[in-house]
Amino acid sequence: MAEPAQTNNTSDVVLVTRDGTCATVILNRPEKLNALNAAMWARVGEVFAELDKDESLRCVVLRGAGEKAVGPGADISEFETLRNDSGQGAAYGATMHISMNAIRQCRHPVIARIQGLCVGGALELALMCDLRISGTTARFGVPINKLGLVMAYPEVEALVGLVGPSVALEILYEARVFGAEEAMAKGLLTKVVPDAELDKTVSETVERICAGAPLVNRWHKKFVYRLAGKNPAPLSAVEQADGFACYDTEDYREGVRAFLAKETPKFKGR
Repeated sequence: MAEPAQTNNTSDVVLVTRDGTCATVILNRPEKLNALNAAMWARVGEVFAELDKDESLRCVVLRGAGEKAVGPGADISEFETLRNDSGQGAAYGATMHISMNAIRQCRHPVIARIQGLCVGGALELALMCDLRISGTTARFGVPINKLGLVMAYPEVEALVGLVGPSVALEILYEARVFGAEEAMAKGLLTKVVPDAELDKTVSETVERICAGAPLVNRWHKKFVYRLAGKNPAPLSAVEQADGFACYDTEDYREGVRAFLAKETPKFKGR
């Protein structure tokens, strides 16, 4: 991917490109290895809220600009002015959590494309994606106890949800930066492939997702996260009815028709 142009426009710290029914969200501070600053955190939330409303989308990819990093974590140069006490930290954290929630709540399937460093805040963003596909030389970790900084509840919840309490605590206690194979073994990743095959693998994954009925993908995402927590509340009648709403869609009729006719279905998201 060509290096995005560097500008002073805060909206350019996060770029969005479009290829058919897939959008790619790019963390765009390559001169800082895409270190997350306040403007980036705020813009990520805005972008995913906008993408959530786009009915024509079928998939979103999140990545960093360049090939060196999704991100090394937070831009520590902001700490003195924007995260200097608990009040400032809470305000900054609120922006972070809005953005993280915007990724998780985005109705479309979201894939993190990971190459290079994916540490701290960048890993927290990746945790909110549905799938995480990594190159073999990628590096992971949350070394924030070396800064005297805590991972707040929403981030910890996402980490524990993927790897469980003991592995989450190992990652936080030891504060190591580790490789992709270890990240895969810990449960952080969906797939690890050679760096040279990363873009091809992501593209093929996007293609398979986009070939499916988009409404069904959205329902499945909703159902999985609704049930993912420990001891989820009983489903309401409305939630249970969602499991059968697909029968009223054009896509369901098209899927059955195409199957019987031995044809490739042409889903319309209706």
